[in-house]
Amino acid sequence: MSRANSMDMNQLTDSAYYILLSVLEAKHGYAIMKYIEELTNGDFSIGPATLYTLLKKLQSAGFIIQDETDDDRRKIYTATEKGISLLCSEITRRKQMVEHGLNAFRSLKGGGEHEIEE
Repeated sequence: MSRANSMDMNQLTDSAYYILLSVLEAKHGYAIMKYIEELTNGDFSIGPATLYTLLKKLQSAGFIIQDETDDDRRKIYTATEKGISLLCSEITRRKQMVEHGLNAFRSLKGGGEHEIEE
């Protein structure tokens, strides 16, 4: 599946997933980037170009809205009910993928010398 079609298929790229997760509470762009870094302990970060491209795509797909503010410089984004529903489905899908991976890994002689943190 191409990245362009991922939201049409109701599946999110990792970047879109973290952005949508971050706007469960209203946030502006810089706060979204900082939240993602803090949430993932620095394991995942999103640059401004990716962030604002995906914010536009998520907004046009109806998964987030841009809130009205008095400050024209900072745009505030919040997940919609449609976005929250997609996020719940995505969490379930990713959880199932992890379970599939763990089951497959366990069946391969305990994974050999490799270990997975659970």
